[in-house]
Amino acid sequence: MSQETRVKLLEGALRTLTEHGIAKASARNIAAAAGVNQALVFYHFGSVDELLAEACRHGARQRVERYRPRLDSVGSLAELLAFGREMHREEREHGGVAALAQLLAGAQTQPRLGPATSAGLELWINEIEKVLVRVLRETPLGEFADPPGLARAVSAAFVGLELYEGVDPDGADRALDALARLAELAAVLDELGPLGQRAVRHRLRRHTSG
Repeated sequence: MSQETRVKLLEGALRTLTEHGIAKASARNIAAAAGVNQALVFYHFGSVDELLAEACRHGARQRVERYRPRLDSVGSLAELLAFGREMHREEREHGGVAALAQLLAGAQTQPRLGPATSAGLELWINEIEKVLVRVLRETPLGEFADPPGLARAVSAAFVGLELYEGVDPDGADRALDALARLAELAAVLDELGPLGQRAVRHRLRRHTSG
């Protein structure tokens, strides 16, 4: 029963963040969402901040595990971005990334949320980095790309879109379209023959060394 109550509180915290935002993530609201007594927040987690921190890790683990098989099957940047768009639609309905976005916003004024929120985001970053290493390895960009940095940029952009879409849905779609065009450019580079790819690498080396 104790573990069941903990899970209810974790899910209640995520639901509160998704539906009401970080400003309304109080012990009272979370307990109401979980269907348990408010005192159990403090019994199981000590404080609301600790509950929110653990909820961040809990939610990120669940969502990453859900998508890992699909991520493992991605074979190109274009496929990764197409999947990202599909995942964006699903997360808009589920609210998992929206909860992470709320916690990132809350961490700006509540530093105690920072480490756990960062750990939750890192779970996403690690999965995206593995995909980028794999799909860029044999391309002209592979020698020059920085998969760890790109993974952080992609993850941060994805979480940011969850917040941005709330005020400008068309702008969020346009941002995703722009990323898709970059993927098309990368696909063209992949289709170049050996001589073309060698020329691209040569020009990139000259540019980066200068």
